[in-house]
Formats: sequence, C-alpha cells, structure tokens
Amino acid sequence: MSLVVAVELNLDLEQMDFKTTFLYEDFEEIIYMKQLEGFEVGDKKDCIYKLNRSLYSLKQSPRQWNKRFEQFIASIGFESSKYDTSIYFKFLEDLFIVLLLHIDDILIVSNNKLEV
Repeated sequence: MSLVVAVELNLDLEQMDFKTTFLYEDFEEIIYMKQLEGFEVGDKKDCIYKLNRSLYSLKQSPRQWNKRFEQFIASIGFESSKYDTSIYFKFLEDLFIVLLLHIDDILIVSNNKLEV
C-alpha cells in the first residue's frame, strides 16, 4: 500500500520502530561463537561461548523475530497477505487495520484514528 493511496483515501498512518527487536529471540538450534576481536577477556581469549539469546549480527535473528511476530499477530486475529508475507490485515465491522512489516519497522494504516 503506497502512501499516496493512504493519503487519497484519508487513512490514518502510524510508524513504529522496535529498538530491541533481535535481543530477545530464542533459537531453534544451538549457536556457539568466539569472542569478538577487540572484546577478548584476558586469559579467556580462546574460549567459545554458547549464545542464549539472539544478536543483531546473526543471520538467524531476523527470521526468528519474524516467526515470533507472525505467531503473535495471528493470535490477535490478523491474517497474512497471500501475495506479500510482510503485510497483515484485520477487518472488523467499521474498522480495518493493515500492518506493513519491514525488518523491525511497522507501518500501521487504518480507516480510524490510531492511538499507538
């Protein structure tokens, strides 16, 4: 949905950015890593660590966040678009809400004033 369509139809727009998106995700697999260069701790330079939570730089982080988001958004009645999996819809009697997800940013479009 483009901004032009939202303006033309006089729809309400809100934007949200999740600052800590990838920091609370659990993994489906076990991931180990060595200490990052420049952050080594004294006599533990050669240690390998098991990660308990996600980090921004991991390839798995965005997918885990997306899976968690999809589960939550489905649990509150939103449906995913068949054509674009980053778009979610919810239609009520006189209200509709469209969520457009891009990594850790969400654009919320509605025909009613939103209070985010």
